[in-house]
Amino acid sequence: MACFVPETVCYVLLCGTIESLYDIELILSRSETTMNSATGIQVISRAAQILRELKTDNSGQSLGELATQTGLPRSTVQRIVNALIVEGFVTTSGKDGDLRLGPEVQALAAAGRVDITVMMRPWLEQLAEETGETVDLARFDGTHMTFVDQVAGRNRLSAVSVPGLQFPLVNTANGKAVLALLPKEEVNRLCAINTPGKERNALLEELRETRTSGLALDLDDHTPGISAAGIAFRTVGGEVFAVSIPAPSERFIKKRKAITQALESFRTAAIASTPYFLA
Repeated sequence: MACFVPETVCYVLLCGTIESLYDIELILSRSETTMNSATGIQVISRAAQILRELKTDNSGQSLGELATQTGLPRSTVQRIVNALIVEGFVTTSGKDGDLRLGPEVQALAAAGRVDITVMMRPWLEQLAEETGETVDLARFDGTHMTFVDQVAGRNRLSAVSVPGLQFPLVNTANGKAVLALLPKEEVNRLCAINTPGKERNALLEELRETRTSGLALDLDDHTPGISAAGIAFRTVGGEVFAVSIPAPSERFIKKRKAITQALESFRTAAIASTPYFLA
């Protein structure tokens, strides 16, 4: 009768370090635990691979399509999908039994939804403390920016906005920072709506520079006497936000280097180190 002997046992047999049957049983037990652990991790990884593929195209896929897209054997896909169906992570629909993400995935997504304003608040406070200026958090809402939070600066003369207030994309620091993150086709569409030809060309050139530096500027563009610097970032949920620091233009010019450096440090510390954000 054939017997499988793990490499670990072969090695210690050759080295003469096994002194009893108990030693062999102990090594076999540890080897089996290691293999089971590795197999379990592989199954989880493959299940995640299948779920991500369904997320990419949730219009309904067959087992064969999933196997092709993931590169996994059809039999493996079928076993994992059957288990995911039982747990509610995958569902079948239509007469052909096409596979889609199940209700349990949506429930988990809802439970894991993060309030960005709450998560960002300590970082905004730190940035305001460091610069002494007002710090704004705004969300991209398709055609404009909506202010969702603000931490006031220490100066008596500051730029103050009310959460919920909407600002344009094309002439604000937070709006330009967001435009620099968007696909060029969408940028062209939004700019065509909001800016005449000559101004649009200048804006598109400015956005090219912003994509390189990651930093957008509003130098008296939106409100005369007020200037600002801003950066933008995406969340894993697909939303786009921007953090900006506005100040009276005369003070902004004097503090421009300190403000932009603070924003760059903030991007590294707050955004790059947080799994919910995509720089």
